[in-house]
Amino acid sequence: MDSNIQDFIDTCNSDNTCNLITNTTTTNLTTTASSSSAASNSIASSSRYENQKRRDWNTFGQYLKNHRPPLSLSRCSGAHVLEFLRYLDQFGKTKVHTPICPFYGHPNPPAPCPCPLRQAWGSLDALIGRLRAAFEENGGKPEANPFGARAVRLYLREVRDLQSKARGISYEKKKRKRPPPQQQPMPLPHHSLPPPGASATH
Repeated sequence: MDSNIQDFIDTCNSDNTCNLITNTTTTNLTTTASSSSAASNSIASSSRYENQKRRDWNTFGQYLKNHRPPLSLSRCSGAHVLEFLRYLDQFGKTKVHTPICPFYGHPNPPAPCPCPLRQAWGSLDALIGRLRAAFEENGGKPEANPFGARAVRLYLREVRDLQSKARGISYEKKKRKRPPPQQQPMPLPHHSLPPPGASATH
């Protein structure tokens, strides 16, 4: 197996995500030093992302070379991207239960089962995001980007839904909790009073 592909697989399987970035900060720093550290962490995160994107791009290029028959990038379509994603599945380490498995929909199965291992949806989604950006950075036209093809989007959605049901995990984005509205004091009921000196009529 090509070393680029092996590097990609190792990165993806490190924690079922291709885009895992951890920032560490030192506790005994002054506020100024903390700000400086946060800035350098942001630069390091960006650098890691760029390095990963370059490795993914090289991996996909190698896949096209090894394709039978070999494919040029200009002839690559969404269908070829789907072939690539399915090819990567054989190296996945995420257990995806089949509907007949007793642990189907169980987020923490109590025992092993023979269900297949797949690439996690989050890994594939992050990978496609990086490859889509790399395609355009390497001279590809946005309207011809095979990584943004409708078939690829539908496939990722299908994988997300399938894995969500099979693993009992929700992939819905968490909505930000808005702070509860501040309760204003209830205004006192307003009674119209007659002007001074006027007599109330009954």
